[in-house]
Amino acid sequence: MSTDILRDFERVPSSLVRQAAEYQAAILADVNGRRGALHGRIAALRPRMKIAGTALTVDVRPGDNLMIHAAIALAKPGDVLVIDGKGDQTAALMGTIMMTACKQLGIAGVVIDGAVRDSLEIDEMDFPVFSVGTNPNGPTKNVPGRIGHPITCGGVTVRSGDLVVADADGVTVIERERVEALLPQARRKVEDESARIAQIQAGHTAAPWLAAALRTAGVLKEGESL
Repeated sequence: MSTDILRDFERVPSSLVRQAAEYQAAILADVNGRRGALHGRIAALRPRMKIAGTALTVDVRPGDNLMIHAAIALAKPGDVLVIDGKGDQTAALMGTIMMTACKQLGIAGVVIDGAVRDSLEIDEMDFPVFSVGTNPNGPTKNVPGRIGHPITCGGVTVRSGDLVVADADGVTVIERERVEALLPQARRKVEDESARIAQIQAGHTAAPWLAAALRTAGVLKEGESL
């Protein structure tokens, strides 16, 4: 098979994907050093949509979906199609027919730096799709591309096998090798945030670090307070 298609790559173990699915994309981005969040132009078709799975990358020319069809044929259950459509919104790269195939095959969702169509039908299917928007125009199916190679999607480098978690806030991608070490940090962050929310609800609304940060920034002089 052409070297443009890479079939073999290591995926995040399904047990770790299940654990990661418990966390918001924002929590995972925070513990990943505030890195890995795709540009906000790539958003859920509906706010309730969520994804947790392993990336299968697809690189296409704007307006052409030939390689997306090939990727659907190669994908394994639990994969997330992550498609570099170059941010193009002049034609939809996927619609109801392709999304139905994805759902039937157990693909976990689609993240596409490009447009889709048939958004009402996709909503009714309850299949998670994250895109830069919609467009009624259909694509061509003529131009070669690549599958399985590293891509840039929403300004973030994505490799096949990396973790993808997406929700109403957007999409976070974490390098496969980092996932296991970051999950305990995500758990601690959730616990810390829950404790802080409880403090706020008890009346302690001021951030405990605020005064020191204001002094460091020169807003407050030593000994001053708000």
